[in-house]
Amino acid sequence: MVLPVCNGAAWLGRALASLVAQTWTRWEALVVENGSTDDTARVAAAAAARDPRIRLLRLPTRGLVPALNAGLAAARGAWIARLDADDTAVPARLERQVRFLQAPENRGIGLAGCLVEFGGDRAAQSGYARHVDWLNTLTTPEAIALHRFVESPLAHPSVLFRRELVDRFGGYRDGDFPEDYELWLRWLDAGVRMAKVPEVLVCWHDPPGRLSRTDRRYAPEAFFRLKAPWLARELRRAAAGRRILVWGAGRPTRKRAAWLEAEGVRIEGFVDIDPKKISPALGGTGRPVLAPGQLPGPEAAFVAVYVASRGARELIAADLEGRGYRAGRDYLLAA
Repeated sequence: MVLPVCNGAAWLGRALASLVAQTWTRWEALVVENGSTDDTARVAAAAAARDPRIRLLRLPTRGLVPALNAGLAAARGAWIARLDADDTAVPARLERQVRFLQAPENRGIGLAGCLVEFGGDRAAQSGYARHVDWLNTLTTPEAIALHRFVESPLAHPSVLFRRELVDRFGGYRDGDFPEDYELWLRWLDAGVRMAKVPEVLVCWHDPPGRLSRTDRRYAPEAFFRLKAPWLARELRRAAAGRRILVWGAGRPTRKRAAWLEAEGVRIEGFVDIDPKKISPALGGTGRPVLAPGQLPGPEAAFVAVYVASRGARELIAADLEGRGYRAGRDYLLAA
């Protein structure tokens, strides 16, 4: 278990107690303390004194990615699990995930997540709550792979993966992007199959100061920039010479689609339901904006859906399916 922490004294004891209560007892927890100014190190040291399976590593400076990679380097097992200091695992978590990956029918799966409980105020943090609800619908390797360009398809503190994946495809990378999403995209692109145990095994708490709320690396535009090269690679593979169209003709969509073009993707046109946007040549681009009824068949076009609204996204997918398009083969949800 790799558990990086900075100034997490208020929650760390609760997280470690949930590990001590695990029914799978052959675990070690690497608590990687990096630059805390509160009592985090003292809480971790006290827990390590009580349970030798808990090991405290101290880094002199802050930084989530260096802490994660230090934990990976120090880990001694064949399985790597993740947990954050403000999250908790149910007692059966590790046992369920290890047994899942050990099952003969799952030998080809490299990473097992699980369903997660939203540990926050659903009214005040409705966006994050909806994200958790969406995450929990993605359990199979096929669903995770198909939806990987929408948002990050896994809750980082809920995963357990085979150590060999780090050796083969590398660990976490630092940059102006969410480090976990970059890892999933890179591993999925390399052919790693990911699935989830269809049980709630982790409570994913949502305190106001969590990095995903305060760090620019987790802003929406950072996600779009990050996924552009991986989406471009998939579009080139899947489109197989067909025209590439982007569903969505608004200014934000065109800005995000420009990152695809910077990766060498030629966008032949846009699709939009707004009659005011339908045009034989979108201003400044020279490319048409088609109404859905003007779409060519899937034998001639591949569609990247860049509409972010979840309700609209499902309606667009249903429209495309009704026209004979199939997810992954003829279109991808990308926002």
